[in-house]
Amino acid sequence: MVYLCTTEAEIEQKMGAGVNVAFNTTMMEAAEIRHLATMSCISRYNWVDNMPTNEDVKGILSDIVASLIAAEGISYDMSGYTSRIEAEDMVTIQRDIALRGLSLIRDQKVVTFIIANAT
Repeated sequence: MVYLCTTEAEIEQKMGAGVNVAFNTTMMEAAEIRHLATMSCISRYNWVDNMPTNEDVKGILSDIVASLIAAEGISYDMSGYTSRIEAEDMVTIQRDIALRGLSLIRDQKVVTFIIANAT
């Protein structure tokens, strides 16, 4: 499937082997659009229409989006993990990764840097 910012492989890696297969590509694509819209509001820059092509700076955005989607996928059904605690820990880790990235793009200097190095 087509993703604007991340890849299905990156999302699946972050969700781990216990994810419910019902959390499928369609759900991942819809989540990506929602999270990119949120990122656009936080950073005051339209990432959906102006996605960088440079893999170095695009990686920052990809990490944020993949972590947010992974947290959704893990939370969707935690029964596939060895314990609920394991699943909750994984959600916490993905949330922390996403929050670190979101704090970066909140800074307009970082957004300017990404835009300047977008191609």
